[in-house]
Amino acid sequence: MKIQTNLEKYLNDYQEVANLFFPNFENQDEHQIEINISREDDNSFDLKIVFDSQEKDFHYDYISNQKNVEEKKWSKIFLYDALSSFTGKTFEWGALTGVRPTKIAYKLLEQGVDELFLKEELMKQYRLSENKATLLKETIKNQKCIIKNDNLVDVYINIPICPSRCRYCSFISAEYNAVQNLIPAYLEALKKEIDGIKKIILKKTLIVRSIYIGGGTPSVLSAQQLDDLLSELNFNVNEFTVECGRADTITKEKLQVLKKHGVTRICINPQTFVEKTLKLIGRKHTVKDVLNAYAMALEFGFDINIDLIAGLTGETFSNFKKSINYALEMAPQNITVHTLALKRGSNMTDEKILNLKKKENLSTEEEIALHEQEVKKMIDYGHKRLFEEGYKPYYLYRQKNTPLGLENVGFAQKGKVCIFNVDSMEETCSVLACGANAVSKRVFSLENRIERCDNVKFINDYLARLDEMIERKEKLFS
Repeated sequence: MKIQTNLEKYLNDYQEVANLFFPNFENQDEHQIEINISREDDNSFDLKIVFDSQEKDFHYDYISNQKNVEEKKWSKIFLYDALSSFTGKTFEWGALTGVRPTKIAYKLLEQGVDELFLKEELMKQYRLSENKATLLKETIKNQKCIIKNDNLVDVYINIPICPSRCRYCSFISAEYNAVQNLIPAYLEALKKEIDGIKKIILKKTLIVRSIYIGGGTPSVLSAQQLDDLLSELNFNVNEFTVECGRADTITKEKLQVLKKHGVTRICINPQTFVEKTLKLIGRKHTVKDVLNAYAMALEFGFDINIDLIAGLTGETFSNFKKSINYALEMAPQNITVHTLALKRGSNMTDEKILNLKKKENLSTEEEIALHEQEVKKMIDYGHKRLFEEGYKPYYLYRQKNTPLGLENVGFAQKGKVCIFNVDSMEETCSVLACGANAVSKRVFSLENRIERCDNVKFINDYLARLDEMIERKEKLFS
């Protein structure tokens, strides 16, 4: 695909819009796709689209009260409109391509749009479907936990280690057997970095709002290792989350340690309740293991999140329906529904993941279209059932390389919103993050500005450059 423009600073944005209509699958190399978008004057855009032997020109004028404002926004929307007209396709998220669509909704409210008409403005200005505009409106409605106070901070600890690598995963996470000998040194380094952020918190008189230990799979650590690490996190918080994503890493002894140190919330993430799929994606546990781990966790009174993924290898709508219904029977406080995103770095990226209707000898394009519609049915069903059972959407984000640009949504029972998830996704609270590949953020709410500092990605580098990581945070919060 070739895109030419005299607005080169928006080239990546235009590429994201074009990818909706012409996904970057191998068969697209067979086609000639050219898109020319140019701003001719202060009032208009011209577009030309060429697809094989088809060619069409488009011209768009600014609406009078939008002259010379939001150039990127309106050029993306005009490109979306032109491609929609050219291909006959529409997408439920319209011209929105970013990770955080909630920010667009908040921006409209800040610009004076009445909350009563927010859904209509999202549909009108960004071409959202009524379904997604409603989801977006409902999500921000349930984010009442947002507090804009620059003295607040969340603490995040990263354990980038898993018992095995899921075939769809692109996170930087090492397999336990490969780094087992490094874990003691890694935990000692973490304790030193945690001591470093404690000094920052004391010096800047910050208030810790929540703690989140993620990864990876933190529960891959032994009970003793967890006990040593959590002993360092003696902040007085009401929300303390530890991801225990793999059921085969959860033991009663580990849960006792979490409870002892004030953990309030854990994540048990099967991704599916279909045995065959668990094997295909590289999981080493069974559905029964998940149910047993969940039953153990209930005894300790934790709030529990369950993750499910729509679009996993070989799964049909009936498979995903089974998983949603299983999760709802378990009635955890949070259920997060993800759309599978395949990225470079996952073991599936270079494999053919679609296996629908093979016997009909469909073309790749037809097969992809069938897969996309199947995933859409999964997401629609999941959201419908969660709403019916009283769950409310409270955080939402999108990733690249998902079918039809579909989303990931966290749902919560009443009063069970995860504060850290909202803070993190909406970027409304500073974060002090420790561990390899952890990202700290400082939020300056009055200036509407965020500064970040990243820790190095890999465990060996982290061990070698630990003092530098601590100094980076000291400088960020100086």
